[in-house]
Amino acid sequence: MPFKIVRNDITKMNTEAIVNTANEFPSVGTGCDSAIYKAAGYDELLKYRQEKIGYVAQGEVFITPGFNLSAKYIIHAVSPLYDGGNADEEVKLRSCYKKSLELAKENGIKSIAFPLIATGGYGYPKEEGMRIAVDEINAFLLENDMLIYLVVFDDKTVSLGDKIYPDLEEYIDQNYVEEKRVEEYGEGFFKAARREEAGSRRRRKLGSIFGKPERDFASSESMFLPNMAAPSGKYDESLDEADEDAEVLLSGASLETIKPDGAYFDIEEHESKLEERMKHLSDTFSQYLLYLIQDKKMENSEVYKRAIVDKKTFSKIKNNVNYHPQKITALCLCVGAMLNLDESKDLLARAGYALSPCDKTDIIFSYFIENEIYDMIELDIQLEEHGLPCIIS
Repeated sequence: MPFKIVRNDITKMNTEAIVNTANEFPSVGTGCDSAIYKAAGYDELLKYRQEKIGYVAQGEVFITPGFNLSAKYIIHAVSPLYDGGNADEEVKLRSCYKKSLELAKENGIKSIAFPLIATGGYGYPKEEGMRIAVDEINAFLLENDMLIYLVVFDDKTVSLGDKIYPDLEEYIDQNYVEEKRVEEYGEGFFKAARREEAGSRRRRKLGSIFGKPERDFASSESMFLPNMAAPSGKYDESLDEADEDAEVLLSGASLETIKPDGAYFDIEEHESKLEERMKHLSDTFSQYLLYLIQDKKMENSEVYKRAIVDKKTFSKIKNNVNYHPQKITALCLCVGAMLNLDESKDLLARAGYALSPCDKTDIIFSYFIENEIYDMIELDIQLEEHGLPCIIS
């Protein structure tokens, strides 16, 4: 693969060159700049910059030896300071990538590692910076052969990755492996298991409302519910109806307006939202996506940038009510629009898609959406780490 996104320390990348986010003047900044100077040999690299390079304008690049790094070269890209996007920041950022790659090619470099330029201390929006990086790298690779890494490494991404990974492994195991076991043992076995788990969730819910542990509701719940399994040990379909009756009893008048945190539902507000949703039953994918964006008070640009979906692709969806997107594009837009799992399933269905429990890519998307982690860069890294086709790269 000529282009990969990885989570790593760029100073430890085993490539012929790494790219640094440099200042205009021969001084050392924070973040990536400082880390590279320290790893390469602070005094030696700074002296080289002061004596042989000097001032360099934003958007321009220069090359130095790698000194103590494993990389032979450091290509320094003078990063634009983000000021709202109205001072040619995009032009300068694109130039950083384009000219760094051209300079690498001139020096016969076959492998190079980039940071996400200007998205740290320089303030460039992360998702927009990623889109620009991907645009310029892919454009270069259309006509050139080079191994290119985009290195994502900061406190936020590292801590997020460490937090996500173990939970995601468990989520994949529960959803993907269970589906495979159903094929072997049959649906009835797992219906009974899921009903037992549902009963446990109800007890926890009651405990959170009344401030009592789960065990205190085990006996009281039996006033409403039959035993989870029939005496014969076989799954009894009639329990479904009893379970529905129990849900009605458990959501009686004394509870229906109270949330678990003690706050009250605004019933009129929810009825109004439900009525509004009912008006969109026959919407196409395009119509329903635009409705959801408007309902969440978002801007279109905010959504496609977070989704890292090309503006031209989004324009096609917006301007053609019958436009049929690829499934991966639809999934990315679910993340970009910050939809919950039910909204995502509804939107996908309007394009003829579903989240499959037999597809690990779908399961990873489901995990991110269900846990409200709307970060396409981290999602792409998780796909890579699970041996799945990446989206961004």
